[in-house]
Amino acid sequence: MQIYTDAIVQGWQLLASGTLDVWSIVLASLRVSGMATSIALLLGIPAGYLLGTARSVSRHVALVFANTGMGMPPVAVGLIVAMTLSRRGPLGDMGLLYSQTAMVIAQLVIATPVIMAVTAASVSGVPRELRLQARSLGASRFHEMALTLREARMGLFAAVAAGFGAIISEVGASQMLGGNLEGETRVMTTAMVQFTRMGRYGPALALGVILVGIVLAVNILLTTVQTSGERYEGGRR
Repeated sequence: MQIYTDAIVQGWQLLASGTLDVWSIVLASLRVSGMATSIALLLGIPAGYLLGTARSVSRHVALVFANTGMGMPPVAVGLIVAMTLSRRGPLGDMGLLYSQTAMVIAQLVIATPVIMAVTAASVSGVPRELRLQARSLGASRFHEMALTLREARMGLFAAVAAGFGAIISEVGASQMLGGNLEGETRVMTTAMVQFTRMGRYGPALALGVILVGIVLAVNILLTTVQTSGERYEGGRR
C-alpha cells in the first residue's frame, strides 16, 4: 500500500505547488484537443446533418463508415497520419511531423466521425414534417438546417462531449505524431506514460487527476446546459 500512499502524497504536493512544467503540459493538451474539437465540430455537424436527413442509398454506406470511424483505434490513425507527414509521404515537405499541428490533424481525424455519427443520430430523430413545413414557408436550406439542429441540440451537446472525450484521453496518436517533446508536444497522456515508465507515479497520478477533472468539468457543463434546456422546453409546454 506504500506505493499508493507515496504517489498520492507526491501528486498532491505537485498540484499544490503549481509547478510550471505540469501546467504547461495541461495547457498543451487543452490547446491541441480544443483546436481539434473546434474544427471537428465545423466539419462533423454539417456532415452529420446531411447524413441524418438524406434519404438515398448512399446514406447507409456513409453511416457505416462514420460508425466505423467511431471505433477506429487512435494508434492506427496515428500511423496513417505519420506516414502521410513523413519525409517520404505526400505531405513530407511541410515538415509537420512531431509538432502540435500533426497532433491536431490526427485528433481531428479521430473526433470528426464521432461527432458526425452522433449528430446524424440526433438529427434523424427530428420529425421530417418539421423540415417540410419550414420549406413550405419559404425557409432557405440554411435556415432549415439551423431549425433542425436547434431541435436536435441535446444530441449535439452529447456529440461535443463524445468528440472531446475521445481525443483528450488518447495517447497512441499523440505519442506517434508529437514525439512527447518537452515544452512542445508533451501532453497529459504521453507525460503520464513516460512518468509511469520512469517509476514517478506521483506526477503521473497528478496529471491523471487533472485529466479526469477536465473531462468531468466538460461533461458537467454540457449536462447542465442539457437539463436547463429540457426544463425550459417543459416550462413552455
